[in-house]
Amino acid sequence: MISFPCAKINLGLNIVSRRNDGYHNLETVFYPIPIFDALELHVMNEDFPSDKPCDIKMSGLDIQGDDESNLVVKAYHLIAKDFCLPRLHAHLCKRIPSQAGLGGGSSDAAYMIRMLDQEFHLNMGIAEMERYAAQLGADCAFFITSEAAYAEGIGEILEPIDHACRHLEGYHLVIVKPDIAVSTREAFSKISPQKPARCCRDIVQQPIDTWKGLLTNDFEESIFSLYPEIGMIKQKLYDAGASFALMTGSGSSVYGIFKTRPHGMSALFPDCFTATLAL
Repeated sequence: MISFPCAKINLGLNIVSRRNDGYHNLETVFYPIPIFDALELHVMNEDFPSDKPCDIKMSGLDIQGDDESNLVVKAYHLIAKDFCLPRLHAHLCKRIPSQAGLGGGSSDAAYMIRMLDQEFHLNMGIAEMERYAAQLGADCAFFITSEAAYAEGIGEILEPIDHACRHLEGYHLVIVKPDIAVSTREAFSKISPQKPARCCRDIVQQPIDTWKGLLTNDFEESIFSLYPEIGMIKQKLYDAGASFALMTGSGSSVYGIFKTRPHGMSALFPDCFTATLAL
């Protein structure tokens, strides 16, 4: 069995309050984009050379950390606490850059839960899978359906809004990821939570040309001051003709939305991961 976990961008990201549990409440719109990892699962027989309940092999882009810290393995162990699962070998081919604000690890974990539910007839249902996924990461629940959604709480309270983003169809998206790792903890440490003047859920229903100056990411101010190169990427995207540009998540990727397919992005950002996608 194989699946293809997708990436996401944040259409706006506002940190609205600090919670008693140490986390933060946010408002954002998660939007799925066509950059994919590949996740393949095989049931291990008795002769398979591993003594782990979930063995994982990784290829493609480099991933930091040991196997047991990988969210795919953590997803297996989380579900195995409540359901009887066979020993599994997972092969994860990474195409979504890590520490990019694109949700790659969260997507891998959510798709693992989806695959376990489907293949072993666990009959969890979407709501239960989202509850499990939320235990693994703030944006994991979104990837259970991977449909455009407005999110509150820590990112686990989801309201589907696919209809509100229909006007993105026909546009082109450029993702630029510099070779910079942004610490999420560091990003949050410099945030002063406050309610935005307008909710991102409402702004994304307006024409894209009106988003600039209205649709914001609260992490940009602190991250751009620490890493001016990321702020320069955003300006270069505007200079190249983007209708709208914004950092996604807590960085370090920046995206630009273009009315027509732009060219020469790899040359404009020679030391960065770049991808130009049709929406």
